[in-house]
Amino acid sequence: MTMEATSVEQQPQSREPVLSMQGISKKFGAVQALTDIALDVYPGEVVAIVGDNGAGKSTLVKILAGVHPADSGTITYEGRRVAIPTPAASRALGIATVFQDLALCDNLDVVSNLFLGREIGDFTLDEEEMEKRSWALLRQLSAKIPSVRIAVASLSGGQRQTVAIARSLIGEPRVIILDEPTAALGVAQTAEVLNLIERLRERGHGVVLISHNMADVQAVADRVVVLRLGRNNGDFKVPDVSYEEIISAITGATDNAVTRRAGRTSGEAGDQ
Repeated sequence: MTMEATSVEQQPQSREPVLSMQGISKKFGAVQALTDIALDVYPGEVVAIVGDNGAGKSTLVKILAGVHPADSGTITYEGRRVAIPTPAASRALGIATVFQDLALCDNLDVVSNLFLGREIGDFTLDEEEMEKRSWALLRQLSAKIPSVRIAVASLSGGQRQTVAIARSLIGEPRVIILDEPTAALGVAQTAEVLNLIERLRERGHGVVLISHNMADVQAVADRVVVLRLGRNNGDFKVPDVSYEEIISAITGATDNAVTRRAGRTSGEAGDQ
């Protein structure tokens, strides 16, 4: 089996979202996790989703990743309505999700982690080709990995994030979801991950960033979508919103009054 280890090439900002969610609701027993959620993601844009614990961020991500089905609402991908019943269906569409736990195998090297379950070769593994493509993936991200044959266990937190993000590029996704990618990282490693996110945007990916770190959000995001108690409570262009406004939307200090659609009129894409 062969698979190209390439990524989406840089492209002009589209005036149509690559991904759109409308009226998404989800209930777990008696708990209403999401109610009438709306989210648009444009190519070449980083959208940060923020909110307190219990705001619905993880549930929203898992719906896009095919872990949980939505109870109601519609998901549109590349202009057509789609269903995402399984993680495999999500990946097949072109949505890649990097969860906080990264799902890396510490005892394996970088090459083996990148191609785990997607190995190249019919009867024997084509180690040379996989190594070549591994370097190509890492170069796309300007990654600082000393060797693709080094065990993942010996890598720093930032380097481990790099491997997980590079693995997500296999299959040429147009949307990449990053769940708390800088959690528990030091300053230098956080800067490394933020640089990776900028590289993804430059290459034309739509990036959904889940984060509690407002400094990271304001450093790298183009828009901020606030969830509160499972509902939309703000949609802001980063240059046009203050830290205080975002926090007010998160805490509910000014519920509803802060809800804005990023200053866009209907059908207008968010500017960078």
